[in-house]
Amino acid sequence: MKIATWNVNSIRTRLAQVVDWLDQNRVDVLCLQETKVIDADFPRSPFEQLGYHLYVSGQKSYNGVALISSKQLQDVSTGFAPILGVDDLDEQKRVITGVFDGIRIINLYVPNGSACR
Repeated sequence: MKIATWNVNSIRTRLAQVVDWLDQNRVDVLCLQETKVIDADFPRSPFEQLGYHLYVSGQKSYNGVALISSKQLQDVSTGFAPILGVDDLDEQKRVITGVFDGIRIINLYVPNGSACR
Protein backbone atom coordinates (compact mmCIF):
# COMPACT_ATOMS: atom_id res chain seq x y z
CA MET A 1 0.00 0.00 0.00
CA LYS A 2 1.27 3.48 -0.90
CA ILE A 3 0.22 6.41 1.28
CA ALA A 4 1.41 9.98 0.78
CA THR A 5 0.78 13.14 2.76
CA TRP A 6 1.02 16.76 1.66
CA ASN A 7 0.40 20.08 3.39
CA VAL A 8 -0.93 21.91 0.34
CA ASN A 9 -1.49 25.32 2.00
CA SER A 10 -4.64 25.85 -0.15
CA ILE A 11 -5.85 23.14 -2.51
CA ARG A 12 -7.20 25.70 -4.95
CA THR A 13 -3.78 27.36 -5.22
CA ARG A 14 -1.91 24.03 -5.55
CA LEU A 15 -4.53 22.10 -7.54
CA ALA A 16 -2.52 21.71 -10.74
CA GLN A 17 0.58 20.52 -8.85
CA VAL A 18 -1.36 18.02 -6.74
CA VAL A 19 -3.28 16.59 -9.70
CA ASP A 20 -0.14 16.32 -11.85
CA TRP A 21 1.76 14.65 -9.02
CA LEU A 22 -1.07 12.23 -8.32
CA ASP A 23 -1.37 11.36 -12.01
CA GLN A 24 2.35 10.48 -12.09
CA ASN A 25 2.43 8.81 -8.66
CA ARG A 26 -0.59 6.53 -8.35
CA VAL A 27 -0.80 6.20 -4.58
CA ASP A 28 -3.55 4.31 -2.76
CA VAL A 29 -4.27 7.17 -0.35
CA LEU A 30 -3.25 10.81 -0.45
CA CYS A 31 -3.69 12.78 2.79
CA LEU A 32 -3.97 16.54 2.34
CA GLN A 33 -3.75 19.14 5.08
CA GLU A 34 -4.47 22.86 5.19
CA THR A 35 -6.87 22.68 2.25
CA LYS A 36 -8.40 26.06 3.20
CA VAL A 37 -11.75 25.47 1.51
CA ILE A 38 -15.26 24.54 2.65
CA ASP A 39 -16.47 21.09 1.63
CA ALA A 40 -18.88 22.34 -1.03
CA ASP A 41 -16.10 24.24 -2.82
CA PHE A 42 -13.44 21.51 -2.78
CA PRO A 43 -12.33 20.90 -6.41
CA ARG A 44 -13.48 17.29 -6.71
CA SER A 45 -13.70 16.85 -10.47
CA PRO A 46 -9.95 16.68 -11.32
CA PHE A 47 -9.45 13.89 -8.76
CA GLU A 48 -12.57 12.00 -9.77
CA GLN A 49 -11.42 12.14 -13.40
CA LEU A 50 -8.30 10.26 -12.27
CA GLY A 51 -10.54 7.62 -10.66
CA TYR A 52 -10.09 8.69 -7.04
CA HIS A 53 -12.65 8.97 -4.22
CA LEU A 54 -12.67 12.08 -2.04
CA TYR A 55 -13.45 12.61 1.62
CA VAL A 56 -13.12 16.16 2.90
CA SER A 57 -13.53 18.19 6.06
CA GLY A 58 -12.78 21.82 5.45
CA GLN A 59 -13.36 25.37 6.44
CA LYS A 60 -12.83 28.75 4.86
CA SER A 61 -9.39 30.38 4.86
CA TYR A 62 -7.47 27.93 7.06
CA ASN A 63 -7.24 24.34 8.32
CA GLY A 64 -9.04 21.62 6.39
CA VAL A 65 -8.10 18.01 5.65
CA ALA A 66 -8.89 15.54 2.89
CA LEU A 67 -8.40 11.87 2.07
CA ILE A 68 -8.12 10.98 -1.61
CA SER A 69 -8.19 7.24 -2.20
CA SER A 70 -7.98 4.83 -5.11
CA LYS A 71 -11.02 2.93 -3.81
CA GLN A 72 -13.84 3.71 -1.44
CA LEU A 73 -12.91 4.02 2.20
CA GLN A 74 -14.90 2.42 4.99
CA ASP A 75 -15.88 3.91 8.35
CA VAL A 76 -14.98 7.50 7.43
CA SER A 77 -15.28 10.07 10.20
CA THR A 78 -14.22 13.63 10.83
CA GLY A 79 -13.20 15.49 13.95
CA PHE A 80 -11.68 14.41 17.21
CA ALA A 81 -14.95 13.19 18.75
CA PRO A 82 -14.92 9.70 17.15
CA ILE A 83 -11.29 9.19 18.15
CA LEU A 84 -11.07 10.86 21.58
CA GLY A 85 -14.70 10.97 22.65
CA VAL A 86 -14.63 14.76 23.06
CA ASP A 87 -16.51 17.10 20.78
CA ASP A 88 -15.35 20.52 21.95
CA LEU A 89 -12.25 20.38 19.69
CA ASP A 90 -14.02 20.11 16.35
CA GLU A 91 -14.63 23.76 15.48
CA GLN A 92 -11.39 23.72 13.51
CA LYS A 93 -11.31 21.06 10.77
CA ARG A 94 -8.10 19.18 11.50
CA VAL A 95 -8.77 15.44 11.40
CA ILE A 96 -10.32 12.93 9.03
CA THR A 97 -10.03 9.16 9.18
CA GLY A 98 -11.09 6.15 7.14
CA VAL A 99 -10.30 2.48 6.64
CA PHE A 100 -8.48 1.26 3.51
CA ASP A 101 -8.06 -2.53 3.15
CA GLY A 102 -8.57 -3.03 6.87
CA ILE A 103 -6.05 -0.36 7.88
CA ARG A 104 -7.23 2.84 9.55
CA ILE A 105 -5.69 5.95 8.01
CA ILE A 106 -5.70 9.04 10.24
CA ASN A 107 -4.99 12.34 8.55
CA LEU A 108 -4.25 14.99 11.15
CA TYR A 109 -3.30 18.63 10.64
CA VAL A 110 -1.28 19.96 13.55
CA PRO A 111 -0.20 23.55 12.95
CA ASN A 112 2.71 25.11 14.74
CA GLY A 113 2.52 28.47 16.44
CA SER A 114 -1.04 28.66 17.79
CA ALA A 115 -1.72 29.20 21.46
CA CYS A 116 -3.02 26.16 23.33
CA ARG A 117 -6.54 26.17 24.71
